[in-house]
Amino acid sequence: MQREIRLTADGSHTIALPDAGITYHSHHGAVGESRHVFIEAGLQALFHSVTAPIHILEIGFGTGLNALLTLQEARQHQHPVLYTAIELFPISAEEIGQLNYGQRLQDQSGFLAIHEANWEKAITIDPFFTLRKHKSSLLTLEGVNDVTCIYFDAFSPTYQPELWTEAVFQQLYNLLLPGGVLVTYCSKSVVRKAMVAAGFQVTKIPGPWGKREMVRARRGLAD
Repeated sequence: MQREIRLTADGSHTIALPDAGITYHSHHGAVGESRHVFIEAGLQALFHSVTAPIHILEIGFGTGLNALLTLQEARQHQHPVLYTAIELFPISAEEIGQLNYGQRLQDQSGFLAIHEANWEKAITIDPFFTLRKHKSSLLTLEGVNDVTCIYFDAFSPTYQPELWTEAVFQQLYNLLLPGGVLVTYCSKSVVRKAMVAAGFQVTKIPGPWGKREMVRARRGLAD
């Protein structure tokens, strides 16, 4: 499928799939959206409530932007993060070279290290950040457990309805530790109902620029 690099409103790039009419990030700002949805709504609170290493599972590694932002946060807070990412269709070396996240976030070496890390192996990118990338679909994912936070960054329910079902959210719920959270940009009622049916405590919170709401879902401490 054809992919093209596009500039978003905050000056950072995203990747578009013109034939499908979708992009990897909001056109209002790729970095702004990722920071709001996954870092501010998901990761940052965990630094204050979790003393053990934080295990993040990202559904949709994509451009590596969420991983880079997480790497920077782990360094800043000096809190160990194990980052597991799945991506069935990795972007090419040419596309990686065109993305401007390293320059925009002043961490080109970190951005390249994330993309150059071998797949299917745990690679230490930084003393506080270990990355394991799986070339896999969520539907066939194995060997992942004890997750603290899930970045659910799959394409929209319209484009990938099979990833937004009660069965999938039940799978993710079972991977989370008690008290663990899942954050996603999507707040459609059908998605929230599927999460609730899977056992999640679901809260709508303010979304990033250009989007009124997003979702934070939690596995209860007693579960």
